[in-house]
Amino acid sequence: MDLVSTYKNLVKDVNVFRFTGEAVPCELLLIGPSAIPVAVNDKGQVLVAASTYGKGRLVILAHEVYLKCPEFGPFLLNAVSWLSPTPEAAVGVHTSLTFLSGHLRNAGFNVQSVDKFISNMKVYCMDAYNDSQAGELIQFLKNGGSLLIAGQAWHWASGHKGVDVLKHFPGNSVTSVSGVYFTSHYGEKGEFKVCQEIPSSSALVLELKNIEMDLQSLLLGITEFNLNVNCIPSSLLVHGQLAFPVLLDDHNQTLIAASYYGKGKIVVLSHEGYLTHLKTFVCNALHWLGAEKGAKVCIQKDQKHLYETLIQEGFSCELSDLKGGTNVYCCTSYSDHQAHQIHEFVSEGGGLLIGGQAWWWSYSHHDQDAVAGYPGNKILNKFGISITSSTMDNKVYLAPRVKKIEQGYHFRKALVRFMDHVHKKTALNHLESSWLHNLGRDCCSFLKMKASSDAQYYNMCEHLKDLLRKSGITICPMQYWSSMKPEDKMLLNLCNDVGELPHMQGELQTTKVKTSPVVRVQVNGTNKGDTAWRSTGLFLHEGHTAQVCVPTAVVGAGWQVQIGCHSDDLNHLDKLKRPPVVIRRVPINCERISIFNLWGGLIYIVVPKGSELGTVTITVEGAAPAPYFRLGQSCVAEWQKSLNLNAAPWAELEADNIILTVPTNKISSVTNPEPLLKLWNRITKGIAELAAVPEHFPRPERIVADVQICAGWMHSGYPVMLHLESVHDITDVQFMRNNPIWGPIHELGHNQQRNVWEFPPHTTEATCNLWSVYIHEKVLDLPRSKAHPQLTVESRQKRMKTYIKGGARLEDWTVWVCLETYLQLQEGFGWEPFIALFSDYQKMSIMENLDNKAKMNLWAEKFSHQVKRNLVPFFKVWGWPIKDDVSKKLAALPEWKKNPMKAFA
Repeated sequence: MDLVSTYKNLVKDVNVFRFTGEAVPCELLLIGPSAIPVAVNDKGQVLVAASTYGKGRLVILAHEVYLKCPEFGPFLLNAVSWLSPTPEAAVGVHTSLTFLSGHLRNAGFNVQSVDKFISNMKVYCMDAYNDSQAGELIQFLKNGGSLLIAGQAWHWASGHKGVDVLKHFPGNSVTSVSGVYFTSHYGEKGEFKVCQEIPSSSALVLELKNIEMDLQSLLLGITEFNLNVNCIPSSLLVHGQLAFPVLLDDHNQTLIAASYYGKGKIVVLSHEGYLTHLKTFVCNALHWLGAEKGAKVCIQKDQKHLYETLIQEGFSCELSDLKGGTNVYCCTSYSDHQAHQIHEFVSEGGGLLIGGQAWWWSYSHHDQDAVAGYPGNKILNKFGISITSSTMDNKVYLAPRVKKIEQGYHFRKALVRFMDHVHKKTALNHLESSWLHNLGRDCCSFLKMKASSDAQYYNMCEHLKDLLRKSGITICPMQYWSSMKPEDKMLLNLCNDVGELPHMQGELQTTKVKTSPVVRVQVNGTNKGDTAWRSTGLFLHEGHTAQVCVPTAVVGAGWQVQIGCHSDDLNHLDKLKRPPVVIRRVPINCERISIFNLWGGLIYIVVPKGSELGTVTITVEGAAPAPYFRLGQSCVAEWQKSLNLNAAPWAELEADNIILTVPTNKISSVTNPEPLLKLWNRITKGIAELAAVPEHFPRPERIVADVQICAGWMHSGYPVMLHLESVHDITDVQFMRNNPIWGPIHELGHNQQRNVWEFPPHTTEATCNLWSVYIHEKVLDLPRSKAHPQLTVESRQKRMKTYIKGGARLEDWTVWVCLETYLQLQEGFGWEPFIALFSDYQKMSIMENLDNKAKMNLWAEKFSHQVKRNLVPFFKVWGWPIKDDVSKKLAALPEWKKNPMKAFA
């Protein structure tokens, strides 16, 4: 349903809610995606709510007296009007609600006074103290019927000590399926003005569930969780009111979680392998979920091992999709084809055990965030648990103490405590301060759901926006980041995501800036390589919004607009020089989209792999020109003019196969970029030569300078990232011609490495240096001995002798020692065998999952054949695990008489 229009219809012409008199309401708990607060008191307690289930609608009031109160008359008319499918629809009103019957009749409704629910009605009005027809009422809602229900649960709870109110209070047997519960908490009375927008309810995790008993059941007989198996788990985001972690690591990241939803329960494992590996826990989970004696357990068809295990444990199981009569369903999180059925199943009392990780999915879905797009999350987000793309350690974890989980980190609890800290200036204790890193990470993950039609997401976003408003946050210059407190950094990290929400962009906008009128940009929409960023030559100022218009063919084709080029996520770092995340991507899902980034940035069009749209014209309004020069197309005079205008802080220089993104103020002396870019053309041509790939790359490489990067002095990838201090290494043509530029070429060499001829971890930081040596000697005319201090003759000899003296162990065959093996081969036979082999490997249908031993034998065999020499003695001295059959195959080849390792054999 449309949340905003629903709310406005319900409060039309209602100015105030008067919860006065002797009646004491209870607090309503809202966890469903369509459950919206309608009346909220000053404590954030919900006293009136609306929701949907199936095709039906519900309005819930926190005391039945409000169905008998004239002061609620206007609201009740609105409520029944919203609930009724047509003005003449039959409205059943329980005989105990005489005021309501008369009030509705006087307003022209077709009222029937009844002493119980009758199926021919379209709306039924009742109190919350009788659940004898709960099953009929749930079916009534699913089929499109509507329910007006009122009551309070605190008095019932006083007479049912120790009984779970959320589960057993009569009214909850119906309303809980829609994500609304009556609770035993007293609601504060008073007169409360009707808000113009949907009011915010409390974000606090209500202490309604004593999870001690739940945890004891789930952890029964478990002293440790041995996750030291070939399964890399994802971390779980636990964000629901009734969701809780079961297993946390030392950094408060969740590996196993559970939740209540509606009348059912859920347990989530962070890898499907744990469904069979954690047998004791899985059995505990099944019992907790409702798989007691005689219960029917359905297991996803491809989980035969789990099926066999559970049969041996005495469970009544069937390999099947979810179907009628099931009590507990076990599945993986890699498909959402039964999402609707699973939601309905759990809401009405079923148990769900689900396992899976999302990090692998995220590798092939760069344009989506796992929290929003991953199939399993289309099932789980509703239940208050999400699987993220972040990985966790697969090691042995001690079973947690129940009290530690109860008192430990929970996203909502930490958020409310932090909001108190900001709003009320209360101090954070040591434990709460330690939660800040997790809280910032979880807030950003939560916001990536972008589920604006989900009432709970909407409510949390309102809290986060309010948090930013009351914090007085402003965009500060990057140089002040290093002196910021952890809580300030967390708030600024939030700004980038919360700033995407309605009404916040203008509030976060900084000073007015001059932008260009509508600019037309030609974009290359054909991409035979991996996902590519296409430069627009435009810049979006910080805190501002621009409009992008595209042709119809682009809409829904996987294209995106990206603002910013600094793609490293720094959330794992303790000290920051810039916000942890400063880029934003906006999917192009309509012909005109609005783009915003709190931190600003260069504007790119992201074109997916396989796109064949040719040249595409897009228009951008509200951006500023940035210094941009493309070799062979741009004018030197225009480049100089753009530098003088200094319109944007970042500039780009594009050669045929590489694009350099650097601060404008760092390249003011580059008045003519042509010599620099021609040199880069020679460098990238050399990289292609050695890699045996076409001279023109499927997508140009990128190098981006940043004030801080996620790892190392530089790192490879798309883009290659380096620090500002290294800008001159890639932009000063005289420096590049006369000095080593080992680092940038080393990283570009990483981008040419291929798993089929790599032996990690030994070669990871070694074979990429083949390109550094090649480029320095072939392009820059700098011999290897001068290209890097580690490659002097003395250093090489000393290192090799130390390695041999140490026993030539492969664990010591790393980096420079490893490179020495390849350099000796190159010095003996030249570069041609390498080029030929790299070409051959590209043509081979070789299995990617070969182990190092197999790949090393293959390389030794192929290199020997390539140079027509038996290299087995050479490789054996280096400690390579050469197999006997390979030695026999190569024995017929001539000896390598100039083998530099012969003396050590």
